[in-house]
Amino acid sequence: MPTRKVFTYLVFFIAFFFPLFHQVPVGAADKGEGKLVYVIPIEKEVERGLEAFLTRATEEAREEGADHIIFEIDTPGGRVDSAGQIAKLLQNLDIPTTSYVVNQAYSAGSYIALNTDSIYMKPQATMGASGVITSDGNAADQKAQSAWIAAMKSAAESKGRDPLYAAAMADKSIDLPELDAGEGEFLTLGPSSALEVGYSEGTIEDRVELLHELGLSEAKIIEKETTLSEEIARFLTNPVVIPILLSVASLGLVVELYSPGFGVPGIMGLVSLVLFFYGHIVAGLAGMEAIILLVLGIVLIIAEIFVPGGIMGLLGIGAIIGSLFLSGYDLGHMSMSIGIAFLVTLVVSVILFRRMGMDKGIFRHIILKDQTTTEQGYVSSVNRLELIGLEGVTVTPLRPAGTAVFENERLDVVSEGGFIGENQKVKVVKVEGVRIVVRKVN
Repeated sequence: MPTRKVFTYLVFFIAFFFPLFHQVPVGAADKGEGKLVYVIPIEKEVERGLEAFLTRATEEAREEGADHIIFEIDTPGGRVDSAGQIAKLLQNLDIPTTSYVVNQAYSAGSYIALNTDSIYMKPQATMGASGVITSDGNAADQKAQSAWIAAMKSAAESKGRDPLYAAAMADKSIDLPELDAGEGEFLTLGPSSALEVGYSEGTIEDRVELLHELGLSEAKIIEKETTLSEEIARFLTNPVVIPILLSVASLGLVVELYSPGFGVPGIMGLVSLVLFFYGHIVAGLAGMEAIILLVLGIVLIIAEIFVPGGIMGLLGIGAIIGSLFLSGYDLGHMSMSIGIAFLVTLVVSVILFRRMGMDKGIFRHIILKDQTTTEQGYVSSVNRLELIGLEGVTVTPLRPAGTAVFENERLDVVSEGGFIGENQKVKVVKVEGVRIVVRKVN
């Protein structure tokens, strides 16, 4: 009986206490064991290439069931429209997000940071200075400024932050002397001032400390980097690079027209055009319709060589320009890029025409250069020198041209310059091809 009681107590002890030995130790959950964290960099300028990369990276994080996404930000800013698309992407994420400003988050970069759930900064990092500047370096118009200030405030409010400071980042007229941001300056926050106004959750030295602060020090970390094709696309879709590519493409075509065969200029032009569309396809800007329109334009231009008339060539040029507009994200910038390429090509074409003429390259096959000269036996008209000295009578007045009869032959004649009336006696004094010159006989 005692043995049975001891056995019962033993079973009870094992059943009650044994599971406790296999439970997660206290504090392990706070370290993020078994969790997945994606670390995604936001570097260089904010543009469509970055947007395409972030779309791919966050979609992968969603599919892999990530528990947290950390964006390591170091950007001087960039395009407002791309920042807007990235903000929309972040707002639609159902995964907790953290911005870690490792150096600077200016302009569009600060806007992106404000759309994440939490913000941490390195000791030397700064964020703010978010005024809208156009591509020519001037401040945007009042309408664009107003829309951008509203977007900054909305981003701050969506994550429970005071919108006043977001507005001051984009509006020079807001005076915040307590933050050393007087009127006429965009607000820029350092780590301490950002922490003071609630725009930062803490100043963190490195990623290890950040993961510990977030309770994810034991989590599995996946670092995302842009692929080579995405890096190339980010470069090729840069607003400065686009007009250069288009200029080189058009220049290559023009120079090729003055060069025998298909050589370096044509290859450079073709490669530039391919690079333009490659970058825009990878960045998600150019679709199949743009490629089809481009191919159609090239085919029409080639057809113009065999079917002259000008219509196919004009349609081909229009199709290529249309494909460029379909590939561009900003209609105004694409118009400016095409305009720059057109002006550069026009200037070079004039220079080549003056220096090389129209008897070079492909022009030598499509321009008639043969001449029918008298040395080769060609005569345009008979020079009737036998008429010189003949006398006749005018049938019509000569003013100075008219008609006269010579030995019963009616001829078109011209006087030496004076008026000669009808039925006047005249004499042939010169014959120059079909031109018969007469003089009045007194």
